Amino acid sequence: MTALAVVEQEIARLEGYLDRAMAEVFGTMMGLPCAPAGEAEAVEGETVAALIGLAGALTGTVVVQCSRAGAMRACGCLTGVESTEVDATVRDAMGEVANMVSGAWKGYDPELASRCLLSTPTLVVGKRYELFSRRALIRIERSYRFEEHVCAVTISCQRG
Repeated sequence: MTALAVVEQEIARLEGYLDRAMAEVFGTMMGLPCAPAGEAEAVEGETVAALIGLAGALTGTVVVQCSRAGAMRACGCLTGVESTEVDATVRDAMGEVANMVSGAWKGYDPELASRCLLSTPTLVVGKRYELFSRRALIRIERSYRFEEHVCAVTISCQRG
């Protein structure tokens, strides 16, 4: 098998784990059905992005990004408290969503579960920003729908 075929197989496996993690976290923790949106959809307008660092067996980042309205809805379902603005509670909730998704995602693989560490979340809120990371061998960009909202997840990593 060629090196490219091995990487493509790894990406497909990790995408399956991500689909499973998103459905589990949104369904179990928030009571929201969440499914892949097909083609990666951009999240428009003001967004809330939570970045989790990966270290160990994988190095890189997991970024979970929602629109302002999507972040407030996810927060309301997670905490039971409805928000009218992106406040500390919404930011904390989005950080926790990213943490739970990242933890569930890596937890499906025994090696990653035991040898890949997660950082605390870093939150970015705004309308016009770009998150840059070093181009990694493994890059996954997936969008998910929950209700009328889109949640985009980008994983950029490589074997440590």
